[in-house]
Amino acid sequence: MYAALWRVLPGPVWVRLLQVLILVAAVLFVLSTWVFPWIDQFVSNQEATVGG
Repeated sequence: MYAALWRVLPGPVWVRLLQVLILVAAVLFVLSTWVFPWIDQFVSNQEATVGG
């Protein structure tokens, strides 16, 4: 999958690397902004600490 993505991206290696970094940043932004908060409402985190 990653090799196919690498072949589809245009430009020399440094441009491809920059595009991959931008894509990774965009995916992380979307996950942290919308996906993780949406999943958080379904996960019970009331007992998140471990007793000693």
